[in-house]
Amino acid sequence: MKIMIQVWHVTQTQNIRLELEASSLDEFTRQLPYPDGYYSTFRTFDGCTRVLGLTAHLRRLYEPVPASEVSESFLRRQLLTLLEPYRPDEARVRLIMTKQGQVYIASEPLKSLRREVYETGVRVETTEIQREHPRLKSTAFIGQSDSERKHIAQEGFFEALLVKDGKILEGMTSNFFYVKHNILFTAQDDILLGITRKTVIAVARGRGVDVKYEPLERNQLTDVHEAFITSSSRGIVPVIQIDNLTIGQGRPGPITMELLTGYDQYVIEKAEKI
Repeated sequence: MKIMIQVWHVTQTQNIRLELEASSLDEFTRQLPYPDGYYSTFRTFDGCTRVLGLTAHLRRLYEPVPASEVSESFLRRQLLTLLEPYRPDEARVRLIMTKQGQVYIASEPLKSLRREVYETGVRVETTEIQREHPRLKSTAFIGQSDSERKHIAQEGFFEALLVKDGKILEGMTSNFFYVKHNILFTAQDDILLGITRKTVIAVARGRGVDVKYEPLERNQLTDVHEAFITSSSRGIVPVIQIDNLTIGQGRPGPITMELLTGYDQYVIEKAEKI
């Protein structure tokens, strides 16, 4: 079903509403007249007035582009204004900066995952798809991964994990963590350094969990006790199955659940005012 994503082209003098029909933020992104660029996606908190790591989200857009149509401070003000119709509820937002410096804001009502997803975990699969520039969140990757996105939707998987040289690095739309012998592991190289990933690492260390930077060898999946993925819109999502292999006991493990609690508390304390 097509829904109306709220889309605005933001300039220093005016906000131009775009009438685009799309079923998702990804579909909207593929319809832009200037598709090459960078993006960041996140959810709001406190009635669309706060965002976790907003400064980092904006840095992700502004650093690769030498000249933008709007300043960062102006974009913040426009974002706050354009989110007003969603209050007191929350929104999911995508900011896009094209390589030419055009800025777009797309938003939709936040559809939170069901609580049972966090309580029972999800199934994911591995894929050989690669990001051309892993450190950059490029809009081009949305089109490049479209067939895989459709495949996991048809097969009932929650996410696809990117594998390079036999190592599981990250998800298509998330970062990946795993636990062995009470130590939390995540890849450091050849990945997008996610904002939620950084938060989870800080929460883990604050709760006395050792963190090591080491990708998971796909042939060592049977040694993993727990696993989860992270993203700005969904937080921490436990993973109980990768491909055909059950992770641990087939349910979210104790470290994952502790970090879920810690992450929720961190968000309440640390989300930035827009």
